Amino acid sequence: MTTHVSHNRSDAVMSPATRPAAPAGFDVSTALEAVPAIERWLEYQRRYLRTPGVQVAIRVGDELVWSAALGYSDEVAGTPLRTDHLFRIASHSKTFTATAIMQLVEQGKVRLDDPVEQYVTELAGTALGPITVRELLGHQGGVIRDGVDKDYWQLMDPFPDRDALIELCRSNGQVFERNEYFKYTNIGYSLLGLVIESASGSSYGEYVGTHIVDRLGLKKTGAELDVRRADEYAGGHTGLLDGSDVRELIPHVDTRAMAAATGFYSTAEELTVYGAAHFFGDDQLVSDASKRLMQRDESVITTHGREAGRYGLGMIISKVGDRRLVGHSGGYPGHITRTFIDPVDQLVVSVLTNCVGGPAESLATGVVKLLNLAADAPADTQVPSDIDAQRFCGNFANLMGVLSISLLGGRLVAYFPGAPDPTDSYEELQVIDENTLAIVPAAGYGSIGEKVQYTWDTNGRPTQVRYGGSSRWPVETFRSRRTQQIASAAQGRL
Repeated sequence: MTTHVSHNRSDAVMSPATRPAAPAGFDVSTALEAVPAIERWLEYQRRYLRTPGVQVAIRVGDELVWSAALGYSDEVAGTPLRTDHLFRIASHSKTFTATAIMQLVEQGKVRLDDPVEQYVTELAGTALGPITVRELLGHQGGVIRDGVDKDYWQLMDPFPDRDALIELCRSNGQVFERNEYFKYTNIGYSLLGLVIESASGSSYGEYVGTHIVDRLGLKKTGAELDVRRADEYAGGHTGLLDGSDVRELIPHVDTRAMAAATGFYSTAEELTVYGAAHFFGDDQLVSDASKRLMQRDESVITTHGREAGRYGLGMIISKVGDRRLVGHSGGYPGHITRTFIDPVDQLVVSVLTNCVGGPAESLATGVVKLLNLAADAPADTQVPSDIDAQRFCGNFANLMGVLSISLLGGRLVAYFPGAPDPTDSYEELQVIDENTLAIVPAAGYGSIGEKVQYTWDTNGRPTQVRYGGSSRWPVETFRSRRTQQIASAAQGRL
């Protein structure tokens, strides 16, 4: 495992006066204790899903709890991924654009119900001209997603410049009537970039650089590809066409007039700083009144008779367990990314992956679920204070797969690390003595109520675990014995 980990308990970017400490709803120490379990699950998933690299950061209030890089920036060359490698965060850009629009609204330079033609005069008299700023922010303008020719996404053509953007909007911009459907659109957000330029008198990059990036003290975040920093970008990799495919590197390209929709770069660590600026009570970027507009349900998206998601103004809205989250995902050729923000309990989780089809969404969701599991720990299964709970932890394998035993919220739990949802079928464990756990009784299909017994080496590390009567070993130990174990069974000696 290639891991670069930074445990930072403070950073000088924000002052306590502008960013409030985490409320009682989520505890920093709970998150810190959960980090080994989260890292173990993420690295298992990274390998299991054949993902080149994963960059991750967790922030609670003003504390950067964890920042790590797992795997490779360039899998082909074997170059390790670092926590300071830059990722193209694609549609995360929409949150920056929406934040910039809300700043201009607060300054009285833009109104949400202004028509876009007021700022982009080339659209006057066209089907898109009357669409309002609010409708563009909420993807309710009926605007074409990427254009009638979007092969620039697979690097066959350059991304549109301003003239090309205006021309495609004039000729083929409308697909639906306003407010007929929620229709996600990169072209619509590219137009919002032009609104920002018209209202502010600055280029899009200059405005967001001055009023968002610099204001937060971010050093590894920007609105568009910076060729001067070429060596700092994480490599992007192709997707897997099938199970035997070999990934190739994909070059980074400029998104030009579409930067407001998809151009930004950043790191997981800095995205948690930015995400924390959307906590309620933090006034560095926009007021709480503006946050409420951005974060409320502008659209409830129903597809084929079921709810497919919710969207605010520049924010994807979702729930993981009972935790309501805002934030965004991002998909760029070679990079797939996801950031979740809990603006009330003041939690940010950002996970960045560097391949087409990267599992950033499921990994970020799994991290939040593990944190939720830690926060909801029952009092009656807490590990006694005189027991070193970490000695029981690890991944343990047998012929039927891998089981992870982890410390979360002061108690031990067991779950399958290969599952997309690590909390889907977990079991609570209780300490009986220094060598024995018990699976807490509950209805289920597993070995509930049965014992978990450990054997240790001379250094106090587990060499074997009897989990509900089934032998398990540390993964590498089982890997070394598996062939002979199978051969012995085939020869009738077991």
